[in-house]
Amino acid sequence: MAKIKMPTTDEVAGMWQASGLKEKLLFTFAMIAIFRFGVQIPIFGINNAELLTSGKMGDLVGFLDIFTGGALGKVSIFALGIGPYITASIIMQLLAAAVPALEKLQKEEGEAGRRKLSQYTRYFTVILSVFQSTVFLTYLSKMGMLAPDGIPVLNFIGSILTLTAGTMFIMWLAELITENGIGNGASILIFIGIISRIPSYFGATGQLVGGNTGMAFALILLIAIFMATLVLIVIMQEAMRKVVIVNARRQVGNKVYGGVNTHIPFKLNPGGVMPIIFAVAILLFPTTILSLLSKANMPEALRNIANYISNDLLSGYSYYIIYFLLIVGLTFFYASIMPNMQPKEIANNLKKYGSSIPGIKPGKPTADALDKILSRVTFIGALGLGIIALVPGIATQATHITPLQGLGSTSLIIMVGVALDFINQIKTHLLARQYEGFLKQ
Repeated sequence: MAKIKMPTTDEVAGMWQASGLKEKLLFTFAMIAIFRFGVQIPIFGINNAELLTSGKMGDLVGFLDIFTGGALGKVSIFALGIGPYITASIIMQLLAAAVPALEKLQKEEGEAGRRKLSQYTRYFTVILSVFQSTVFLTYLSKMGMLAPDGIPVLNFIGSILTLTAGTMFIMWLAELITENGIGNGASILIFIGIISRIPSYFGATGQLVGGNTGMAFALILLIAIFMATLVLIVIMQEAMRKVVIVNARRQVGNKVYGGVNTHIPFKLNPGGVMPIIFAVAILLFPTTILSLLSKANMPEALRNIANYISNDLLSGYSYYIIYFLLIVGLTFFYASIMPNMQPKEIANNLKKYGSSIPGIKPGKPTADALDKILSRVTFIGALGLGIIALVPGIATQATHITPLQGLGSTSLIIMVGVALDFINQIKTHLLARQYEGFLKQ
């Protein structure tokens, strides 16, 4: 048996340099530094003192502020963050599955079609940014968070253009990171936005707990629950169902190709964090609107209905039940629109290339079998994701340590997912370098 030679320090340093990994990492860190610098620059005409002390921002804005690294709460030039671009990308995915012309661009026109879809996504991002910045600035105006002199019309338009330009600049940074750095640029910027808030969470928690022994025990319990949740998230992110595929043998001349068994991996959590984000947005958006309506000049009966929905129906145990059901439903919905989870299309491709699932006939029987497998996998994943989403929130409410509420299930899943992807990207570069070294020998 040959001995395995461990690489020396010089070999590791040379591999690091030759693979270009250091340059990619430095470039990624430089883009992150630019992003964090822009977060600190507020737009003109915002009453920052009122903004920081009033607590009027609302649950929806507070939730969205988690993903912007505090930029939304500060109303900086990057206040909208990467959100409009993510939303535009998701909507384009949905449209590509429903509109034949867009589906053709995605599947049949290759790289040129994908570039067109990317361009459409950018245009749509501009439209969403203008709309969201208008709504956000109008919301601030209604809540009295603008500067005492108010914002004239031209200044208001300028602020909209500033927020839109900030989003487009962040989108550009994200694309640069994806092309020249490490990992998915949009995910990394969201990840950085979340972890940038962790020191403030810990500081506020330390002030709350102080020398209170009972609160200290509750904090230890809460941290233990968070650690257990992290373990469950890692399991959910990495777990998959592998369906064995038998490939047909083809003889070309004297050579035989194929015949090697492979597998199709179906992830237990195909939607990632998207079902949770959509569920929270669906619940918080009406709550925010209803809270504003309850303060507006409207008939007493309508105000009472708005207060009941906002304070009773969408709170307490009913909130968690609706939240759980939304996550389960949205997980199934998101899985149903993913290109790599379409039973009929997978079955047709297998039949086209002469491959099959052992013991199952090609065509419709294969599609039915895959549909049954995907339904079971998605159901288990949806239940697991729903439980993971509920645990941190329930634990926070039970221990009454709310400063750590920002590190909820959504933030934890994003952090774990991006961290795993980042590590896998580094491994890929190192393995590629080892393969290059092997070919040169």
